[in-house]
Amino acid sequence: MSKMKAAMVTEPYKVEIVEIDAPEIGPKEVLIKTKIAGVCGSDLHLFKGSHPFRKPPAVLGHEIAGEICKIGAQVTKFKVGDRVTVLPQVECGECEFCRIGKQNLCTNKVVPGTPKWCGTFAEYFSAPEQVVFKINDNISLEMGALVEPLAVAVHVINQITEPKKDSIAILGTGTIGLLCSIVAREKGYKRIYCTDTVPFNRKMAENYGAALTADPVKEDAVAKIKEHNGGGVDVCIIAAGAPNIVDQAEQVTKRLGQVVLVAMITKPIPVYTYGFVFNEQKLAGAMTYETKDFVEAMKMVNNGLDLSACVTQQLPFDQTQHGLDMLDKKTADIVKIMVYPEK
Repeated sequence: MSKMKAAMVTEPYKVEIVEIDAPEIGPKEVLIKTKIAGVCGSDLHLFKGSHPFRKPPAVLGHEIAGEICKIGAQVTKFKVGDRVTVLPQVECGECEFCRIGKQNLCTNKVVPGTPKWCGTFAEYFSAPEQVVFKINDNISLEMGALVEPLAVAVHVINQITEPKKDSIAILGTGTIGLLCSIVAREKGYKRIYCTDTVPFNRKMAENYGAALTADPVKEDAVAKIKEHNGGGVDVCIIAAGAPNIVDQAEQVTKRLGQVVLVAMITKPIPVYTYGFVFNEQKLAGAMTYETKDFVEAMKMVNNGLDLSACVTQQLPFDQTQHGLDMLDKKTADIVKIMVYPEK
């Protein structure tokens, strides 16, 4: 069996470039030469030893862009040399959630960075044909690597049942919050409001079309948004985890409006529930994405959606530890760090 290099979290806060067995592919799988692996917030959780199911030692990553270098005997959709990305979850297809198209909630799904599927921070990555998607020839590999986080944002916006698209507020404009603002713009929301404590994040949101941004610590963001909008917004997305953020979302949202929660807030926080009752607001969660969301995100990118400004750092493989340290300590302005296993 041939060997390959991989970036592995060997213990909390320690990444090593190690040599492991390269994957063997089955008849319905492809082998991808990894060109780019994106760093996700969940990789930071693995790095810190706090991820719920990815535990050290484990290879980082689930965001990828690369070229197919080998195909299984029964593969029909792809050929060697195709530039591709991967939907990094393989559902069982049989549970109650798979049967209704909610692959994101499959109780038996397989994801990278676990014993059953190596992470993408490796020279080679194998994937079943069914979860592989072609990147158009005129689209950069960097944009292809952004399809996965974009799919998260697409799923968030697709969770909205409120039909009005006059206004939306996004609380927290890190990577996912920013992408949510971009998808909201693409889907026709007229006024997009974003909050964040980091000036760079607010500036990025403005550059991508936010009507107004606010610092929720230094100013009354709720009052500022409501004044500009002439009242509460139709929908509010929670994409950060401040202790008072659910209350902020309820307060900035109009009566009969909707709040969608994508931030993974794993510690208990106080919530004044009466506001939701008094105003008959809906509260919904959004977990990763369904296959249809990934397909929609792939189409956006292949149709030329420009996310190039979101690529803020490009690092060679041996600086993977540095990238995770930067993300952990917030020592740089970051939207998306890309790592290049060939460099």
